[in-house]
Amino acid sequence: MGLVAMKWNLNSGRRNILAIFCAGLAVGILVINMGKSILLEDTGLFDEDTLYCVKYMTVDSSALFCYVLRKRMGRLLILAVLSTTYLGLVVCGGCVFWYGMSAGTFLASLMIRYGVKGIMLAVVSVFPQYLFYVPAMFVMLAWCETVFRAIYHRNGGGYGAADKGFLVQKAGQFVAIVSVILAGCLAEGYINPYLLKGFLKIF
Repeated sequence: MGLVAMKWNLNSGRRNILAIFCAGLAVGILVINMGKSILLEDTGLFDEDTLYCVKYMTVDSSALFCYVLRKRMGRLLILAVLSTTYLGLVVCGGCVFWYGMSAGTFLASLMIRYGVKGIMLAVVSVFPQYLFYVPAMFVMLAWCETVFRAIYHRNGGGYGAADKGFLVQKAGQFVAIVSVILAGCLAEGYINPYLLKGFLKIF
């Protein structure tokens, strides 16, 4: 069955995730470097005017929290639902590639504009929320993979998607993942904006 028939055990799954992420990272960096005259100079992406606005903006932490909560939870639910489809592994791979490409464009843009300071800005921009998001996404991808295999590749033994024990286990794991994402949203809404604004004042 090609891609659909792949089985990701814990070790090979980690290698696959890392390989796909690195491929996306490389593509993102390449895109920015090839099109920097258009993507950076003409659009003003991460330019000084943008950073100035961020430095002096007024942050409504409650509104920001609600926004990122809807965004993160929406993506989480979409990924969970799509993992139960016949193209579940392909969707997971595409998600990892997209995150890698986004990280590549983000890092390359800031580094081209600001050098080493750009890397520091990138780190502050995702701290501390990504301490929650990254492990949660790793676990979520493993969750999606086991759900996919339970539905489409039960070759005797083990759990199937209809087994009560399996459903209870997966439900408990999903609640745990949601809890970690929620903690990340709280950090992104109530902590990160003030860290970022403080860093920009000495940037």
